[in-house]
Amino acid sequence: MTEPTFDAHRAPRGDASRRAPPPRKKSSGSGGGRSASPRRGARWQLLLLGLVLLGVAGTLYLGLAVILLWPRLPDLTEVTDYRPDLPLRVYSANGTLIGEFGVQRRAVIAYDQVPPMLKQAVLAAEDSRFFEHGAIDFAGVVRAALADFGAGGAVQGASTITMQVARDFYLSPEKTPLRKLVETLLAYKIENSLSKDQILDRYINQVYLGQRAYGFAAAAQVYYGKPLQQLSLAQMAVLAGLPQAPSAYNPQSNLKLAVWRQHYVLGRMLALHDITREQYEQALAAPLEVVSGQGALHYSVDADYAAELVRQIMVARFGEAAYTDGFKVTTTLVDKDQTAANAALRAGLLAYDHRMGWRGPEGRVTLPADGAREAAAKALRRMHDVGGLAPAVVLQVSPHGVEVLRRDGSVQTLSGAALAFCRPGLEPRAPQAKRIEAGSVLRLTQTPQGPQVAQIPLAQSALVSMQPQTGAVQAWVGGFDFTHDKFDHVNQAYRQPGSSFKPFIYSAAVAEGLAPTTIIDDSPISINPGPNQPLWQPHNYEKDSIGPMPAAEALARSDNIAAVRVVLAVGVPYARFHASQFGLPLDQIPPYPTMVLGAGSFTPLQMTRAYSVFANGGYLVQPRLVQKIVDAHGAVIYQEPKVVLGDADSPRIISPGNAFLLTRMMQQVIDKGTGRAARALGRSDLAGKTGTTSDFRDAWFDGFDHDRVAVAWVGYNTPRSLGRGEQGASVSLPIWMSYMRVAAAVDPDQPWAAPPDVVQVPVNPATGFASVGSFAVPNAVQGYFLQQYPPLDPAGGASAPSSGGFLGGLFGHPAPAPATPTPAQAPHPGVAGNAPYVVLPSTGAPQH
Repeated sequence: MTEPTFDAHRAPRGDASRRAPPPRKKSSGSGGGRSASPRRGARWQLLLLGLVLLGVAGTLYLGLAVILLWPRLPDLTEVTDYRPDLPLRVYSANGTLIGEFGVQRRAVIAYDQVPPMLKQAVLAAEDSRFFEHGAIDFAGVVRAALADFGAGGAVQGASTITMQVARDFYLSPEKTPLRKLVETLLAYKIENSLSKDQILDRYINQVYLGQRAYGFAAAAQVYYGKPLQQLSLAQMAVLAGLPQAPSAYNPQSNLKLAVWRQHYVLGRMLALHDITREQYEQALAAPLEVVSGQGALHYSVDADYAAELVRQIMVARFGEAAYTDGFKVTTTLVDKDQTAANAALRAGLLAYDHRMGWRGPEGRVTLPADGAREAAAKALRRMHDVGGLAPAVVLQVSPHGVEVLRRDGSVQTLSGAALAFCRPGLEPRAPQAKRIEAGSVLRLTQTPQGPQVAQIPLAQSALVSMQPQTGAVQAWVGGFDFTHDKFDHVNQAYRQPGSSFKPFIYSAAVAEGLAPTTIIDDSPISINPGPNQPLWQPHNYEKDSIGPMPAAEALARSDNIAAVRVVLAVGVPYARFHASQFGLPLDQIPPYPTMVLGAGSFTPLQMTRAYSVFANGGYLVQPRLVQKIVDAHGAVIYQEPKVVLGDADSPRIISPGNAFLLTRMMQQVIDKGTGRAARALGRSDLAGKTGTTSDFRDAWFDGFDHDRVAVAWVGYNTPRSLGRGEQGASVSLPIWMSYMRVAAAVDPDQPWAAPPDVVQVPVNPATGFASVGSFAVPNAVQGYFLQQYPPLDPAGGASAPSSGGFLGGLFGHPAPAPATPTPAQAPHPGVAGNAPYVVLPSTGAPQH
């Protein structure tokens, strides 16, 4: 509220009684001395009379001011019906705060939930006689006046907590007599309207404590990254010392002054018998554990990328009111999963970055000879942790090691294993860009063996996990560190999926009769892409050719030539349309055979949704991040609807048998294919697919069990090679495994049961034909088939097909009509020569 303004007449600077007296005449003899006494008495009388008149005038002026001001004082509704602007708060499914957005950082806490020790600390620091005096503490005014007089200036304030509440709610911080008078009158009005407990409640929730934090609950989150109720006495004393000068006593930027003020607060508490001598001594010695990053909010669960997406959703729906109306959004994120995902992604990126080698110090600080430590400390105050990597400035390099200053003021000497990664920078002939010397800025990671030098990775990564039956997102990590790179690679990075796209094309083939035991040839093939274009000759990663192999083995080996033969067999238009049914936008799937090798572009979230179709038995579910929204009064304004598989929001797109057969095939990827490293997890129900794009630009692993689908991607923001041999199996699979090792520990390891539309028949592994009657073979294997596409009976005399039959030749049955391809889907131009698509058929005609 704007303060009232008044016209006040300035009092005269003096009167006749205070004018300089005329010069005294010199007198001789004692008579002159006696005649001066009446004159002095008259002057003192005049002076006294002037003071009395001045006091009366001041009293009258003050009374008149009160009479004029009181009716113009603001209404107290703002403080009696306390409804402050409250930020948007975002929580995990476990109720953990993961994000807060608003101009003011504020967390209103109920008075009975405020720790009693904090109340005592606040009163000790600001107004120890709060419950004894009225609006004004006259004893405090006298004490402050004496202290100011003795110091020759203002050193002690006399504002009561009630006066501070009046100022915080209604007045500006300027210091003028008029404003002080208004503040005093408001304090009296507040005291007549609220109880002492209510006034203290408003103060605890309203007072400004620096870093845009209003109220002690918000300050606890800003400075310590945890709820107010979890703070120690030592930490509470720091917060209680902030109201007097939030900037000066900020523990993030000036820890030394903050500790000095903390000692004062603790001393006052001891003098007032609020704490014992033992508590006092313990608090003085207790660590403060102030979080790094000046002004940055810290949470026990790091989910900045997901919280930012929620902010965007809320602003789109509620506008600017999202920042002030106190909405609380509960997400589907699971604390354990989110923490595991963060740790897995960061460890995986650091491991990859370690393989790429030492690039050099992050920066350099000029260290003067007579103030090196102070200059380093000043530079460190402007830095913050990135992905758990703490900054440090090198003070000196010696044969014994590297001495560094950390942000908390400690000095450490690094040697041995701690310097193994950056050893090239310590060589005498190291190039300047890599050289470590005094002033170099390093990054330290904490390991069980102690701190070690690392560096912020240049590559980026994403990891997202989803519950396949409901679409509830369990973990969402969009990059190495949100403060360092706010681009959300989960939802914004459109990257080529490589071979992780192949299962969708194999699914199209299964819908037309392919079985895991169908034999596919991977001998070289040449494709004519069109007039005046060179022939396309796809090749495998190793540039080798195995020959005929079961489809499941071809997928497990990520055989490119076999995959191209499959897409040609089902037809490019139909394969493209079928893949789009998995929630992959049609315009992101190129209408060429190269699509099977991952030539399209998709986000990790899109790929997660697509793979969930296999995990849940054939349904396309919508990813869900927001579970519930409540307003400031606790009223639920949105509740996530219950997911019913098969309804309009989660339609069936492939048959249960199709999902089962693809899952079986992707289990072989882990059992004996490119994802076999995941066998170390010791589970029998894992399935997935690696993906690596041309020139190793993108690395993927997309995998699942019954209860979660997780996708890990690694690449550079500006696409470039990750390095020779840096594939999905070596870069992304370790991240996926680290996450699943923790997150999936609660998932029961259960086999994938065959659905009713799948039959099991023994087959000859060499031909894919049924192993029956006189054609039974001793090494027959149990093959799984869609019920309408059983294996061919070798007694039927089927022969190897020629290049003429697409579906009939490949799968041994007439080709059904493709599922409504669009006119824009160009037919495949054809295959050069008479190269067969497959050597041996394995399934018979549809059985209806």
